[in-house]
Amino acid sequence: MRVILLFLVIMAAAPAAFAQEATGTITTENTALQDVAIANRMREIMDELGDYSDVIVTVNEGVVTLRGTTTSTVEALALQPLASRIEGVVAVRNEVTETTDIARRLDPAVGRFAARLEQLVIFLPLALIAAVAFGVVVLVGFAIARMKQPWDRLAPNSFIADIYRQLLRVFFVVIGMVIALDIVNATALLSTILGAAGIIGLAFGFAVRDTVENFIASIMLSFRQPFRPNDSVEINGDQGKVIRLTSRATILLSLDGNHIRIPNATVFKSRIVNFSQNAERQFRFIIHVHRDADLQQTLLLVNQTVQALPFVLDDPGALVWIEALHPETIELIVTAWIDQNETSFPLARGEALRQVKLAIEAAGVVIPDGTQRVKLIRQAHAVAATSRETRQIEDVVPSQDAALTRIVEAERNLESTEDLLRADRPNE
Repeated sequence: MRVILLFLVIMAAAPAAFAQEATGTITTENTALQDVAIANRMREIMDELGDYSDVIVTVNEGVVTLRGTTTSTVEALALQPLASRIEGVVAVRNEVTETTDIARRLDPAVGRFAARLEQLVIFLPLALIAAVAFGVVVLVGFAIARMKQPWDRLAPNSFIADIYRQLLRVFFVVIGMVIALDIVNATALLSTILGAAGIIGLAFGFAVRDTVENFIASIMLSFRQPFRPNDSVEINGDQGKVIRLTSRATILLSLDGNHIRIPNATVFKSRIVNFSQNAERQFRFIIHVHRDADLQQTLLLVNQTVQALPFVLDDPGALVWIEALHPETIELIVTAWIDQNETSFPLARGEALRQVKLAIEAAGVVIPDGTQRVKLIRQAHAVAATSRETRQIEDVVPSQDAALTRIVEAERNLESTEDLLRADRPNE
């Protein structure tokens, strides 16, 4: 019962509340003088704003009526909230429409264009001064960047010197932009320009990530210099002589005369074996002898034979040891050192192996043959085996290395090719 009574009380009070809200801002008195004041105030405002010459204002009992045309719908709609703000206005009736006169509608655009043209004429001398200042700063920067010194002295090679010069050019361009924008009082645009340049640079970097990676690796390699021209190296399983280091790849000349181009990013991250870093280089080979051989005498004989070769160094000396025992043979490891600047490594190793074989066979030591051969005899008499003794080589001439070196030097002498390696720079 109490709920029903409460509901009836609320329903009875609602119309009174609504009536009070609808009529709360309207006064009970109104005079003709107040209507005239409202109309005059509205006309003054429209005259000050302009573009409302064809709009008529009438006020009756506080109700403002607007009739006429404007050049755009936006201007017509802007009148209603403007009139509502005038004191004493009860309501606004906006009957203003957009004009159909093309000439009137173009007048504001022509006016805006004329105003902007006038601003451009005023701004043009200042812009020319800013452009001249920018050009002078950039020309000074480019002139300094073209100088040979001190960039060639500071950089390890011409490639790094060009990077220094390019960074200097960019620096002077940025300084010129700051000065020019400050002259025209538009330094706020600098942050926008730099931000846009950063976003573009980031997107470009992702697009050419491999190229950028190789470029950065070439800079690091040119500073580190892990090898020099004509060095014999092994990079990522590829072996050859270094021709040159470019901004994109390291070029090798393989032992069979082919060009090998390895991306600098791969070179920088790979294991590099530089065989030319030290003049002394060790060669080794394996030889098998029969299990019945006198091992002490055989080891001594092999060691003396290798050490007696004219291209083998005395210090470190030759070394021979037993590596493993097999069912029918004994495996020997033979090592020796040579000066690879004077002796070809593969020829020295081959000649040492040949001399050891001859010495062992002359001493009566059997070198087992691990293969099985079938011999067909077609004649009754035995075929006499003849042997030809080859002469002992007194010195091994580095003929192959010399030929590869000549090829490398010929290609490096081409002035039009890029090279980041310098022979006078220390390498790591």
